[in-house]
Amino acid sequence: MARTFQIELGKRIRSLREQIGLSQLDIAEHLGINRVTVSQIEKGQRKLSAEETKRLSEVFNITSDGLLDPSKDITVSLEKAWQRRQTHQTAIRISVPQKNVSKFKEVLLYVLKQVGSKPNVGESVLYKLLYFIDFDYYEKYEEQLMGATYIKNRYGPTPKEFAKIVQQMKNKDLIVVETKYFKYPQRKYLPLREPDLSVLNARELSTIDSVLEKLSNKNAADISLYSHNDVPWLTTQDANVIDYESVFYRTPAYSVRSYDEENIQ
Repeated sequence: MARTFQIELGKRIRSLREQIGLSQLDIAEHLGINRVTVSQIEKGQRKLSAEETKRLSEVFNITSDGLLDPSKDITVSLEKAWQRRQTHQTAIRISVPQKNVSKFKEVLLYVLKQVGSKPNVGESVLYKLLYFIDFDYYEKYEEQLMGATYIKNRYGPTPKEFAKIVQQMKNKDLIVVETKYFKYPQRKYLPLREPDLSVLNARELSTIDSVLEKLSNKNAADISLYSHNDVPWLTTQDANVIDYESVFYRTPAYSVRSYDEENIQ
């Protein structure tokens, strides 16, 4: 009975959060916990403390009793302070933050140095490798690596900023080669210089290497199909931006984080 209540309460909290457009990070910061713990609460895997219940009630502008009673149909509205914050966060997701553009370039050059010469690694495969690098790192560390914006299209996630950044790098940092992979047209990118690894820390390089080891031998069709079964892609409407937060709902086959080892109160 208690377990059922916990699951229903988690669903209610998620519904109320989504009504006012707050992210799990917003809730986590207000409660003084991490994002994964909020995810566990919404899944019914972790109980709310009395203090957390009080703070959540303040966020949703309802009574604690109202929050804890699933039979009550409640509509909440967002306070102005929260609205300004959410608008700011939404704007951040639209493009790569300027501070990460240089990191995007060095990650791209590192990927090209490691696997760019493989015959299967054309533009389409490269898109997916960058996506999994960004999203795997975000799931594991709750921080952005490149922070690129990925759009859902029929062939899989596409980094929105890729074309613009590559144009800046063309014939200086890399070259573009039009070729064929078997009978299909293929656009390849080959590095003209060594990547500057000083902008990447050890765990960023480890994440990149892990993705390349796992996925860089897949051809365009195989890696596209693989990306189509990842929860962030599945839960996004066509042509929309893929939300980084959805990475915390990944299935075990795609998850890179050991949630079982984390404390669940």
